[in-house]
Amino acid sequence: MKRTYAWCAAFAFATLTHLGHAQILVGQTAGFSGPVSAGVQETTAGAMLYIDAINAKGGIRGRKIELVSLDDKFDPKLAGENARQLIEDRQVLAMFLTRGTPHTQAIVPFLNKYGVPLIGPSTGAMVLHQPVQTHVFNVRATYQREVEKAIGHLTSTGFTRIGLVYADDSFGADGVEGAQKGFAAGKLSATFLEKFDRSKPDFAPIAAKVLQANAQAIIMVASGQAVVDAVTAFRAAGSTAQIVTLSNNASSGFIKSLGDHAPGMIVTQVFPYERSAGYALVTQAQELSKAKGLGDISPAMLEGFAAAKVLVEALRKAGAKPTRSSIQAALEGMRKFDIGGLEISYSATDHTGLDFTDLSIISANGKFKR
Repeated sequence: MKRTYAWCAAFAFATLTHLGHAQILVGQTAGFSGPVSAGVQETTAGAMLYIDAINAKGGIRGRKIELVSLDDKFDPKLAGENARQLIEDRQVLAMFLTRGTPHTQAIVPFLNKYGVPLIGPSTGAMVLHQPVQTHVFNVRATYQREVEKAIGHLTSTGFTRIGLVYADDSFGADGVEGAQKGFAAGKLSATFLEKFDRSKPDFAPIAAKVLQANAQAIIMVASGQAVVDAVTAFRAAGSTAQIVTLSNNASSGFIKSLGDHAPGMIVTQVFPYERSAGYALVTQAQELSKAKGLGDISPAMLEGFAAAKVLVEALRKAGAKPTRSSIQAALEGMRKFDIGGLEISYSATDHTGLDFTDLSIISANGKFKR
């Protein structure tokens, strides 16, 4: 993945002018630097596989797509400012592949003010699904479904002492709600619920509580480096609990950052197995990645690839001269769009997209296995 990271670094901290004078401007704000940079770089690399392939064939009715990407350093306030700049100053027709729950919430007021659709936010926050956010079109399943799936798996395999560690923000609160549903279904209660400050995490006190509770499993609702730091603290304290985290950490870079703590960790997934030949979505992404010399795709890359398919389809259906409103209408009129073995439908009252969830485990050789 080294070439992928080097490629993505070219637009960190700045605007990506990938194709020079492209005629269809699409905006993105995400943490290209900071604690989630590995995942952001991979999802964007996956999206660009498809966008580049479309542009190489002439784009949309002869007009190429230009992704204008700004680095928000995983700071919600900066995400909002980036969105304002992209929408007001750069006049993008749509927003695309944002990262983070509070970060995406920070841009919603600009979407609503200017009627700009957002396609494929890289977050499974329920707040972006229900009630329906008029201009947000999700592609992936919710975090609540992921947490429910994880708890269902743990309880079915005999785990009874399960704790939850979560970021003290809207993302974490969403995970707690999903966990409560999962515990209720398994007729259990959480062994502990521990939150931490996302901006200044301190896992030493939590590690002591984990050890005292003799937890068999810990579900981490957190992002990137915070999960790495937490696992390091738990292992240093002597805990051998099974660690489970969510699909926002399903990147090759995340595995690398975990080091020796990676093998055996469970990571929930919201797209099919990235080495499965049973889905055209996967095989197409694999072929394009290998053609670019990027090697195997990661789950994060597959998420970006799927989101790009929805973006391109909306642009195709938005008319000869796409506008913000025509893209919005095209999305709400999308019915059973096959992205390669999975179908996506939207309407004015349903912007959920997919509900696919699965589990993976990190193997000893640093790969996701299902």
